[in-house]
Amino acid sequence: MAEVATKQRKTSIHNKEGRVMKNKPKWLRVKLPTGKEYREVREIVDNYKLHTICESGNCPNMGECWGAGTATFMILGNVCTRSCGFCNVATGKPDKVDPFEPVRVAKSVKLMGVKHCVLTSVDRDDLKDGGSEIWAETVRAVRRLSPGTTLETLIPDFRGEWGNLQRVIEVAPEIVSHNLETVRRLTKQVRIQAKYDRSLEVLFRLKKGGMTTKSGIMLGLGETEEEIIETMDDLRSVGVSILTLGQYLQPTPNHLPVDEFITPEKFAEYKRIGLEKGFKYVESGPLVRSSYHAEKHIDK
Repeated sequence: MAEVATKQRKTSIHNKEGRVMKNKPKWLRVKLPTGKEYREVREIVDNYKLHTICESGNCPNMGECWGAGTATFMILGNVCTRSCGFCNVATGKPDKVDPFEPVRVAKSVKLMGVKHCVLTSVDRDDLKDGGSEIWAETVRAVRRLSPGTTLETLIPDFRGEWGNLQRVIEVAPEIVSHNLETVRRLTKQVRIQAKYDRSLEVLFRLKKGGMTTKSGIMLGLGETEEEIIETMDDLRSVGVSILTLGQYLQPTPNHLPVDEFITPEKFAEYKRIGLEKGFKYVESGPLVRSSYHAEKHIDK
């Protein structure tokens, strides 16, 4: 097995707390969003007062995806009750649930002509149902207005309240995704209020409920190659069939620093290893995010 990619020797910028902002290597450069299709999607998102993880998460693929007329919709507001060390979504006290949000999202999906719709959300630990009722109603609303559209739901762990998870299983999206985000050793640091084994339990219960399951992890936070492979094994042990691997990018100086920039060649090797372990589809590359090329995963 090839050695772990060496750390890029780049100039770094330190903030007041001593955290590091490393300069990105050339393979992480992306074009600014442009084009007619991008502007049309931008207008729809603004007019319908929608939240997208593309914007809230500073996704590097926003220009490419929106330029193709697709977007990942983020429901239940844009303020999260959790404070993960990697995430650029705002943390705080969320607004009240908007009961009309499912219809707004569904109308937008139809207007955009989306063939494969990806839904995600902030964590709503402030709600007894964890937001699961809005999750289920959004899936139903999209199907009512766009019956030919397939759906992927990137869901939270619902704090292990399995009745809330069951609501998602009952509406049966074509793919249900829940991200481990990182290896076991780093979970407490990276996903402060989450638990590694609870996330595995979510994925196990989804698979047991008949769902096609998907998960993703970020690389470059200080994990070892052995830990990455161990995480792959853990995901396969609970029946996950689709895996995404991408480079962690520090959104602001106040977030966790990048420990290492993984080379494209190393990502290609991890893809090969993942496929050998039995994943049906592995999306692996520096700019890969959970919903990147999501429409291709349906075919698998």
